[in-house]
Amino acid sequence: MADHRVDAHLIPPGGGLPNNPRLPLLVYRGVLDLAGDAAGRCEKLFAGHGWGGAWRNGIFGYDHFHATMHEVLGIVRGRARVRFGGDGGPEAEVAAGDVVVIPAGVGHRNLGASGDFLVIGAYPGGGYPDTSTDPGPDAAARVAQVSVPDQDPVYGPAGPLIERWTPA
Repeated sequence: MADHRVDAHLIPPGGGLPNNPRLPLLVYRGVLDLAGDAAGRCEKLFAGHGWGGAWRNGIFGYDHFHATMHEVLGIVRGRARVRFGGDGGPEAEVAAGDVVVIPAGVGHRNLGASGDFLVIGAYPGGGYPDTSTDPGPDAAARVAQVSVPDQDPVYGPAGPLIERWTPA
């Protein structure tokens, strides 16, 4: 969809992390409405498209990943520099209004954030994922079993996730 500004990064295994060799990390630029209760509005947006289990916080300052679920992060306040995929992986400056969709297995780490940084996180179907720093021998197999969501967390049944993620 031409009207969406999206950065996409396919991150293969490396940096001591399973990452995801088939689904790209997606960074949607400036898509959230930040007026009024931006955090509440972001939670409702994600939930309305089947991404639940919302939480409010920041991003851990160490490499970690979720082998059993994809994750969406809505940046509702502040800014941060985030590295994806472990050592040598791509880095992105994210700011209020941005949304990051992290495929299962892709490592992420906050490299530094403003004091007012606030993230809304959620998962397709809700629930709460595993959080790991050590992939172990079966992480890649667990990541490969995670299904592609049927809705984009921002745009619903259409949108960048639906266009760029294809089922295995």
